[in-house]
Amino acid sequence: MSADAAAAALNGHPHTIKDIPGYIENAFHGKEAQMVQVTDYLSEKGFIPATLAQNEVSWFYGNLGIDEMYFASESVESIANHIMALYGAKIFAYTKNDNALDINLERETDEGAVYIHTSRPGVSQLYGPQHEKRIDAKYLDVSNTERAYRLESYRSKGTVSSSSSTQLRTYFVRQCAFVNPKPTKEQENNIRETADKSFLEKATENTLEIYSSVMKLALSRTGPVIEMFEVEGSRERRLVIAYKQQTTQSFFSAISDLYHYYDLYSTRKYVEQFSNGITIVSLYLNQIPKSTAPPIEHSIHQIIKEASLIYCLPTTPLQSFFQTNKLSVQESIYGYIGWIFAQHFLNRLGNEYVSLVNILDTNNSTHQDVLTKMKKRLRTDTFTRDYILEIIKTYPELIKLLYINFAMIHYVNPALNALQPTLSYQRLRTDAVLTEEELHDKIKRTTTNSHELMVFESFLIFNKHVLKTNFYQPTKVALSFRMDPSFLPEIEYPTKLYGMFLVIGSEFRGFHLRFRDVARGGIRIVRSRNREAYSINLRSLFDENYALANTQQRKNKDIPEGGSKGTILLDVNQQDKALVAFEKYVDAMLDLLILGETPGIKERIVDLYKKPEILFFGPDEGTADYMDWASAHARERGATFWKAFTTGKSQSLGGIPHDTYGMTTRSVHQYVLGIYRKLGLKEENCRKLQTGGPDGDLGSNEIKISKDKTCGIVDGSGVLYDPEGINREELARLAGNRLMISNFDVSKLSPKGFRVLVDEVNVKLPSGQVIDDGLSFRNNFHLNSMIDCEVFVPCGGRPEAVDLQNVGRLLDAENHPRFKYIVEGANLFFTQEARLRLERAGAVVFKDASANKGGVTSSSLEVLAALAFTDDEFAEHMQVTETHAPTFYQEYVKEVQEIIERNARLEFEALWREHQRTKTPRSILSDELSLAIVKLNENLQHTSLWDNVPLRKVVLEEAFPKLLQQQVGLDNLMKRVPENYVRAIFGAYLASRFVYKYGTEPSQFAFFEFMTPYFSKVQQ
Repeated sequence: MSADAAAAALNGHPHTIKDIPGYIENAFHGKEAQMVQVTDYLSEKGFIPATLAQNEVSWFYGNLGIDEMYFASESVESIANHIMALYGAKIFAYTKNDNALDINLERETDEGAVYIHTSRPGVSQLYGPQHEKRIDAKYLDVSNTERAYRLESYRSKGTVSSSSSTQLRTYFVRQCAFVNPKPTKEQENNIRETADKSFLEKATENTLEIYSSVMKLALSRTGPVIEMFEVEGSRERRLVIAYKQQTTQSFFSAISDLYHYYDLYSTRKYVEQFSNGITIVSLYLNQIPKSTAPPIEHSIHQIIKEASLIYCLPTTPLQSFFQTNKLSVQESIYGYIGWIFAQHFLNRLGNEYVSLVNILDTNNSTHQDVLTKMKKRLRTDTFTRDYILEIIKTYPELIKLLYINFAMIHYVNPALNALQPTLSYQRLRTDAVLTEEELHDKIKRTTTNSHELMVFESFLIFNKHVLKTNFYQPTKVALSFRMDPSFLPEIEYPTKLYGMFLVIGSEFRGFHLRFRDVARGGIRIVRSRNREAYSINLRSLFDENYALANTQQRKNKDIPEGGSKGTILLDVNQQDKALVAFEKYVDAMLDLLILGETPGIKERIVDLYKKPEILFFGPDEGTADYMDWASAHARERGATFWKAFTTGKSQSLGGIPHDTYGMTTRSVHQYVLGIYRKLGLKEENCRKLQTGGPDGDLGSNEIKISKDKTCGIVDGSGVLYDPEGINREELARLAGNRLMISNFDVSKLSPKGFRVLVDEVNVKLPSGQVIDDGLSFRNNFHLNSMIDCEVFVPCGGRPEAVDLQNVGRLLDAENHPRFKYIVEGANLFFTQEARLRLERAGAVVFKDASANKGGVTSSSLEVLAALAFTDDEFAEHMQVTETHAPTFYQEYVKEVQEIIERNARLEFEALWREHQRTKTPRSILSDELSLAIVKLNENLQHTSLWDNVPLRKVVLEEAFPKLLQQQVGLDNLMKRVPENYVRAIFGAYLASRFVYKYGTEPSQFAFFEFMTPYFSKVQQ
């Protein structure tokens, strides 16, 4: 059978194989001679009496049943030492009158390792060396195409002595020597090209055929491939599991815990690595004699289902409950999910905080400061992660009951014609099923205080608000939950969310939040420099995501889509796994957006949302290079919306890269230029500080597009400052090559200029001041009083870098702002309270929601083109090749840039005018303007104006890009683009143009006056 045919035959079907090993049995022909040498060595050492040495060696070689590979790979001295250790263990057990021996032998080198330990079949090692965890951490988890390790493991056929029933397990770890370490795209499907040389020598033809098939499937799939083989004439079952290297951790040891839970043990185990990046695990499983657990014929199917859960989350803090049979794998992982949910959403503020909010004046900065500090303290001090976990661990019986409550809603009953219901289903039918009221009553009676009650009530809230989940999908790479966000307290989250997703993987946790059904926003990777930073990022993750999505909602006022945002927080030990985390995040989300149609792989799930759902992802911090993959993956998964799924794609896929064309910067810079224009300032004379360096999108394009005297730049590598103005040519060089300021030629600084990098200490500045720590200096430089600039344009940096607690450092001794003009290019760089404080002091501040909207406009128009063109037209007019950029594409990009600049100018003028008229702070006006547009937009979409088709055409003729109309035609645009999208374009265009012209408090006749020209065109 060819590998392709084998792959087709494997996919999701039961398989039967002959009762022969999948590997050629290891044979060592020098065994007899080696025995003599070992006996002589032991006799010479004298630790074992000469009369007993021969007997001990004979038993070790003949009766113990250790695999021949051991004798072939170990030296005489090493074997003799192991026999002495075994003999010593027997003596020790005899003195304690104990038949159970505890033996742990090991030898580790850079090239591999050998481990031998006493092993009871079907029992996980909870204490001691825990060899499998060590093998995972030291060899398997780190294996990649450059350096990888294969493993063979055998259970001894005999016992350690005639008086003991103890068996040994051996592990042999060896560094791989691949046939072809760097296979081409064509070669990566060929197992004989990509395999380890010793594997090819040992594997049978049947094994090569099976492995080749699962390898091909794994290469084309994001998650694991899990296949089971029945053995003819035997109850033995063999599992073969393939997955991409470094996409899970501790999987080898965790899968052992899984089959031990069902009273199974392995006679042999193999882990093979391939130079195409695939890992294959093979397990030979049998049932423990006299086991009372379900028969292997049934439990093996449950293990296959739960192996995908193990792949998603191999280890959790509730692992010990699973290892000791107190919780099943599903229950323990459910408990872990509940723990994460409680960390983010346990209502910790309480009624007293609500009362205080009502009493205090939120416009008073001192009162606001008190509330902010209290909110942070209540959230972090009351329920720490460890405290919540301690409570959960105290009541595993409650986790069981809560899990049943969750499963009864989301577990899909097996098909009526299935011969055997799954063990999950059987467990649900036999365990007690309580109503929500009975369960709440049980929790109240079981817990002993209000804190314990609140923790388990949060589990109930979680269960009640999950609308759909991939928890029970046969294959998955991370767990995803579509939540009904109505449980969020209004006091903390005043603007209601439309949709909310929670995604949890072994490398990350993440959210996706949106404020409208059709919404757009970027996906952001959140990294942490150390454990302290991770702890801070963890606590603020949801609030930051909510604030970013809310900002996006206000920012999207000019386009048909509402605001959304996704965040992916990398675990503290997984900071190098951004791509893996992103791929899992996207795939797990697609599980909930696409109907599963493939039995055993992607099946239908319980959907309480009951409506089709489409999400639009864009690039953000750390994900700009991943958009192509997400679009292609959505296409592979069969998503009809794949073309519009992501924006910021490469030009070859019809994308309009924001950074290449400076889309975001074009909007931000219009505000800077607007200030200069209104106040009669000459750009070349204005001194500016910029956070976000020449290596980033906003930072590099701000350098390229501006003509000011930039005095300071802060980026990931450090601080560059020159009061005389930083050399423009050198800055342009860095921006052109996307290099950090660590690459700046410091010889081009003036005598007063300096550069301090984050890893430098005790740096002396030209002023004589000594900087103790470069990292701390960088983090707080934007607050430093040495800066002498009028203009501040944040183009990067962490959210809330300036808040009420530190904004005072941006004021001088006379309470005047040190920066007169601030245009917030970076999202959420300032808190709203900090902006208002600066405005009261006299600064001109334009906030992110107004200034930073060029990127979303570009993304929206990119999607509009994808929706307007057929696949062939899209390829012809929008997809750029290495040798050809379509004329339409080039002209369309210019039109997009013009639309961005026009929208920015319109909003700038409206804000300037409204501030002059009302004296209301611009930061508040920006929100009022956005809310007015969003509200009017929604109203307009559902009025008779939309039903007036001639009027609709007149408005859309203005709203649709001119080039698209010329290429496709207005009538075709209205047919091809989904109606809800066209309706949103209609509403967004009229609403934004009206509010920009008439402000947030128009007269009663303003709208009539505004619409008159449109009605006039209809009559013409």
